[in-house]
Amino acid sequence: MRIPIQYASPKEALSHIQSGHRVFIHGSAHTPCYLLKHLAEEAERLKNVEIVSISVYGDMHVDKPSLRDHFHINSLFVSGSIREAVNNGLADYVPVFLSEIPELFKQQILALDVAIVQVSPPDVHGYCSLGVSVDVARSAVNHARILIAQVNPNVPRTHGDGMIHSSRFSSMVYCEDPLHEAVFGEKVGENEKRIGEFIAGMLEDRSTLQMGIGAIPDAVLRCLHNHKDLGVHTEMCSDGIIDLVDKDVINNKYKNTHPNKTVSSFALGTKKLYDYVNDNPAFAFLDVDYVNDPHVIKRNDRMVSINSAIEIDITGQVCADSIGTIQYSGVGGQMDFMRGAALSKGGKPIIALPSRTAKGVSRIVSFLKPGAGVVTTRAHVHYVVTEYGIAYLYGKNLRQRAKALINIAHPDDREALEKACHERFRDFSA
Repeated sequence: MRIPIQYASPKEALSHIQSGHRVFIHGSAHTPCYLLKHLAEEAERLKNVEIVSISVYGDMHVDKPSLRDHFHINSLFVSGSIREAVNNGLADYVPVFLSEIPELFKQQILALDVAIVQVSPPDVHGYCSLGVSVDVARSAVNHARILIAQVNPNVPRTHGDGMIHSSRFSSMVYCEDPLHEAVFGEKVGENEKRIGEFIAGMLEDRSTLQMGIGAIPDAVLRCLHNHKDLGVHTEMCSDGIIDLVDKDVINNKYKNTHPNKTVSSFALGTKKLYDYVNDNPAFAFLDVDYVNDPHVIKRNDRMVSINSAIEIDITGQVCADSIGTIQYSGVGGQMDFMRGAALSKGGKPIIALPSRTAKGVSRIVSFLKPGAGVVTTRAHVHYVVTEYGIAYLYGKNLRQRAKALINIAHPDDREALEKACHERFRDFSA
């Protein structure tokens, strides 16, 4: 028997939020912009409301300079929607591994008063789904005192850890906004294609994959159609996975954990992807403190982690979250999977990046920009791939690392890098 649902108006639902509250906002495809717009309209009665989230999409509404005394964003990841606010001092950023964010909620380090999540309509048993964004939202729902739902029939029902009974929500608001979409394949150029080909050549059949966000992971997926029996255990997945699943290239048959299932904590792509995972038992969307746990990741043999970077210095230090002092993204799950893949039997942790920026600036540098953050340390880096080849750094000394990285830098940048190495290491020929 279907449980009757009473929907509230946005104003009624948001009346639960009071001055001084810390409010979690669902992220990625599920960013609840409808309720955020109405929350901004409540500003007059609110002071010092802290907004906590990971990556968000669309207009946040509450990040306007005029609302500074009413709302303050304290983000656990910096995405395009709040990048300007963070770098203008109107919002803050907390560097933290994605796998450890649930602990901030559990241990009350970031105690949550309210969580606003966007969910599917209740099923006949009264259960709603967190859809394609289980990630840290599962923990937020578990630990917030007050839960507010933006109920949307466009949210897919996914299998895994995302089920929440409707009785747990203090208020439910109905809307029919489309989920936020992102297209990565359009950004795949010739350099990304060559990087994808190099990485595909490194992958053995029966490997398990983790792919970060962007053009390079999408380029890698396009080069895997001749591989066999691949598995997926990843923090996120996008449209590039669909064809490989349909062609049985990805079938997860040989994974040691969750065989026969693609494991992810969230998905970000187009409506095609969201429709594909809807009620699809071959996909499991699980809590990120499990998915991104290096001890879980390493259980799968031949675990391959593919992540990108903004720049890397000649010793192997990876900056992936900032451009000097400008905060661009966040720590995210890169280190979780780099470490997990390194510990896996036959695993390959890979950093992939074009040798130059779109403006022709070398991404392989003698020193990171002042203020740049090191996301992955040089002790954790094994493979670095550019369109010019593969550098294997594991077990190499600093001088050897520099040589290997210079060999995959843009040819026009190598002379300057070699000069910097001579100045640093004295005898660079050794």
